Amino acid sequence: MARTALILTSATAVAFSLTACGGTGSDSSDGKTVTVYSADGVGDWYKTQFAKFKDQTGISVNLVEAGSAEVVNRVDKEQSNPQADVVVTLPPFMQKADKSGLLQTSGVDLAAYPASDKDANGKWVTLAGNYLCFIANPSVESTKLTWDDLLKTDYKGKIQYSTPGQAGDGTAVLILLQQLMGKQGALDYLTKLQANNVGPSSSTGKLQAKVDKGEILVANGDVQMNLATIKEKGSKFSVFFPAAADGKTSTVALPYLMGLAKGAPHSASGKKLMEYLLAADAQKALTDAMAVSARTDLKDAPAAAGSVSPASLVKNVEVLHPDWNKVLEDLDADVAAYTKATGS
Repeated sequence: MARTALILTSATAVAFSLTACGGTGSDSSDGKTVTVYSADGVGDWYKTQFAKFKDQTGISVNLVEAGSAEVVNRVDKEQSNPQADVVVTLPPFMQKADKSGLLQTSGVDLAAYPASDKDANGKWVTLAGNYLCFIANPSVESTKLTWDDLLKTDYKGKIQYSTPGQAGDGTAVLILLQQLMGKQGALDYLTKLQANNVGPSSSTGKLQAKVDKGEILVANGDVQMNLATIKEKGSKFSVFFPAAADGKTSTVALPYLMGLAKGAPHSASGKKLMEYLLAADAQKALTDAMAVSARTDLKDAPAAAGSVSPASLVKNVEVLHPDWNKVLEDLDADVAAYTKATGS
């Protein structure tokens, strides 16, 4: 993510190819390798789909995973020598990429996607639907937890959330609280929460093991990542949404967005990959990855066998859809205010 006032993730990006481990980009000049820069979270789905894509097209995929902000930051730094073909990240970082001129119109047919899930100019589209959530150690009765409960001394040193401005999920925590309490109310709340907060974290995913082991009791997360970890690794933490004083629960939609990078060295092959990942067959497989397809013809797709579907999990939760362009406009100032208020 190209912004000067935000602290960028310190996590080292993991780059790998389905054919061999490699560097950030591809040295292929014949379009037989496509490089994807992506926010982490759907790696297993990627692995399966990229293998099928190679079988069908002969094109290998080099995947570079990093934090939501860092993905766009890398694209921006490499503008003099573009490496990425396809970019996948969370809002508002994709909107930042667009505003910074880091994307180009893909030309992919997006007719199966509703207007709310794609850019009017064809710069990005929802690759996989997702939602902000929280997770709790099995020792905690999470179904009854409220925002006020998290401020209790019982949780001193037992709560951690990923840092706004560094992680997409952490940024979403700030945005959700702004939606519920107003900007000053959100700052006041997070300032109080600092008494219980372990400290900053540039990675949301790393908080899962800490909650599972009981090192901390509560952390933020996202529905797709957390349900996938429960399914694939047998983690015992629960997924929940903190309630307001009136018992009402809310979340924000936090989709993985995909776009074609400006100056993509293999734009034609990048477009082919985008078309493949957005087609019905690949999108149907999102249920196995605990994500939701935005395709209008798959909105009622059943959950994977033996799994809880994200859609059923948020059935009685109010899903908020922020104006991400407005969020982006204010984000530098909001993160600066957050840092000052919490001392993070």
